[in-house]
Amino acid sequence: MTLRIHAIYHVDFEDLGYIGQWAANRGHQISYTRFYDDDPTLAPLPEPDNFDWLIVMGGPMSIHDEADYPWLVDEKRLMQQSIDNGKTVIGFCLGAQLIAAALGAKVAPSGIKEIGWLPIKLTEAGQCHSLLQDLPKEAFTVFHWHGDGFDCPKGATPIAMSETWSNQGFIYQTPEHQALGTWVMGWQCHFEVTPESMVKMVANGQDYINESLTDNPDSVQTAETILSLGNHYIDSNNAWLSAMLDKIAQSQQCHE
Repeated sequence: MTLRIHAIYHVDFEDLGYIGQWAANRGHQISYTRFYDDDPTLAPLPEPDNFDWLIVMGGPMSIHDEADYPWLVDEKRLMQQSIDNGKTVIGFCLGAQLIAAALGAKVAPSGIKEIGWLPIKLTEAGQCHSLLQDLPKEAFTVFHWHGDGFDCPKGATPIAMSETWSNQGFIYQTPEHQALGTWVMGWQCHFEVTPESMVKMVANGQDYINESLTDNPDSVQTAETILSLGNHYIDSNNAWLSAMLDKIAQSQQCHE
């Protein structure tokens, strides 16, 4: 089964990362909307009929910044249409916050910034979920970069938490999704990060890291620490993401 995946980028330094490699290895097709391009013709949004999966990446803006980023209005509309049409929709960080908002959940500053390689733990429901059986049952370390957080959307399954924020991820299905074997999934963390994308994120976010360290010394790491720990954790994060994406693809294939 060849999937048509459409990816939305909000900045040029938060890309698909490992997801691009996963898709290439399995022969899936990827199209893009890049909202950071100055020329709006370079950032078209497709109709839901033109893709199977919508993957929404991160960015430094808030979901509420429509005055500064008017394309957020159209992006939110596409996400709502995609969910209503039973598409698989996956988001990371800002992408997950946008999905949560589309499902009616509150998104706001969490009060504590999390930046770096920090542990999360699956909820009891997360440990039992069919898509997450390859993830550790005990606490495991993932890459964070967020200050905003989301409440778990009504009807969604809360799947992970950290010491400082109780909602680190969720999975959701409408009856349409269930019939198609498709899923909606959001994660605050960045399973997709690669050595190359991590370097880009740190380079572009150095000032934000330095500003955040003062008020959040226990949940924000220095750039040097982030880059050093990445060598230890990236492979396992990519493997967990690969297992989740494979399970979502297999679920959809079984319902064709």
